This record gives sequence, C-alpha cells and structure tokens, in this order.
Amino acid sequence: MTGADRRIDICVCTFRRDSLAATLSSLFACTVPAGWSVRVVVIDNDDTPSARDRVAALAAAAPMPVDYVHAPGRNISIARNAALEAATGRLMLFIDDDEIATAGWIAALHSVWQQTGADVVLGPVDAAYAPDAPAWMRRGHFHDTRPVFVSGTIRTGYSCNVLIDRQSPALAGRRFRLELGRSGGEDTEFFHAMHEAGARIAYAPDALLTEPVPASRQSFGWLVKRRFRAGQTHSILLRDVRPGTAGHVAAIAKAAGKAALCGVAAAAFVVSPTRARAWILRGALHVGVVARLLGARDLQQYGRVDDHGFAP
Repeated sequence: MTGADRRIDICVCTFRRDSLAATLSSLFACTVPAGWSVRVVVIDNDDTPSARDRVAALAAAAPMPVDYVHAPGRNISIARNAALEAATGRLMLFIDDDEIATAGWIAALHSVWQQTGADVVLGPVDAAYAPDAPAWMRRGHFHDTRPVFVSGTIRTGYSCNVLIDRQSPALAGRRFRLELGRSGGEDTEFFHAMHEAGARIAYAPDALLTEPVPASRQSFGWLVKRRFRAGQTHSILLRDVRPGTAGHVAAIAKAAGKAALCGVAAAAFVVSPTRARAWILRGALHVGVVARLLGARDLQQYGRVDDHGFAP
C-alpha cells in the first residue's frame, strides 16, 4: 500500500467548543504507526465558520496536516457525513471535540485493525470527573463509554472513539441519517446498519480516550435524559428488526416489562445509591423505547446554543 492507502484521517466534528484546542493538541502528540501518515480534518457544524481561525492557528504549528471543513446546519449527521466525504485515506477515525487522546490511541486502534481485519474498531472512553462530582457517579462510571457485546458479538457502535476501514463494502454509499442529527443516536443506527450489512466490529481496549465531564452533565437528571434518548434510538433498530404493528406491540410489551423489573430492582437496592441509580438508568432506556414506539418526539440533544452540555 502507498499514498492514501497508508494514511489515517482523523475527523473531529465541532460546534462552538473551546475544548477543541486541547483535543487537537492531544492528537498532535499521538504515536503514528510505522509506515503510515496522519491527517486531521476538523468539521465545523456552526452556522458561521466560527472555528476556522482557531484551527488555522493550531495547524500552523502542527506536526501533521490539518484541514478545515465548514458544514453548517447544527445537525451532527451533517457534520459526520461531511467527514465521510472529506476522508480520503484508507482508515478514518472519529474523536469528539471534548475528548483527549492518549499517546497510544491511534496505534492501538490500528493494531487491532491489522490483527483482526475488522471493518470497524471501537475504543473505550473514560470520564474525567471534577473534584466535586458526586461519589455515586464516580463509583458507577456512568459517563464511560464501552461497546456492548451480545453473545460475544458487537452489533453496533459509537462515533466518539472509532476506526473505520473505508474499503469496507458495508460502508459503500452509507450516510448518517439526518433525522437523527439533533436527537442523537445517528451513530448507533449507522454502525448497526453496517453490522447488518456484514461489517465486523472489533474492540481495542488500549485505544483509550478521556472525556472531561462538565458541570452541566454531572447530574442524575442529565444521565436519565441520556439513557431515555438512547432508548428512543434503540426503538428505531427494533422497528427495523420487527416491522409491522404486531412487531411494535411485542416490542412495547417487552420493553415495558423490562422497565417495570428495573423499577423493582431499583427499589430493592434503595440503600445503595450507585446500584439503585444504575437500575433506574437501565429502566429509563426501556421507557425511551416504549415512548418512541408510541410516537413520542425525540429529545433534541445537539446544536443547542443554550446548553453546551448537549453540544456535539
């Protein structure tokens, strides 16, 4: 492989976040796999190119090429699709604009891709809490991100720490759904569709990113909303698997039953704040499934200028 076949494009979608500078600086310090080159692409989702000058200043002293793309719309799917268009290397990586890469991040994702030949490789994200964060939140690791294994297989993914092989047949012509670009869950649906199309998804436990948790996210209410929204996204996947009225009724009944069981479990662990909250959050996911299948509107999570805790 030569040229673009041995290049890694790291895509960073951003929307009015000051933390972008720290994210890019962490990327510049990453170890690059031998024989490969790295390019960084920043996709600005703001209405105006508000990040252009900041990116240009950082690019001037960067050890790797840094390109800027303006993709307005306050819709994270628009930004992610612009990243798919901008990427030209064999591999593309996504990292959020509020995350910090460890020095071995790129190499760890690349290593697992080489070892497994997977179409998609996911890495972990660990929350970095402020000193005043609640103890139950720290113990529960509720803001961490890890893949979900079902019978030993990863069936979907996330865009906050991922490698995608651009030569994967399951990627051809695929785009993030615009109608999910404000509510979130566009990445869950995207990688689920890739898996259904035959893509293999692997996990690189050493490809660690950290994500500072702002004060706006250090609340139980925020976590409940996040899990509820995740349930709304999961309902879309269920509708694809179980189309038709009968399938929807069965999915509603199953999710409602699981929500009820979670409520019972939360009550049973009332003396343990961490475990009780864990069950409540699990129940919120199932409630989100029921609500969306019954026609409730999706929560708006992205593109809000009034709450940077919900920016992409």
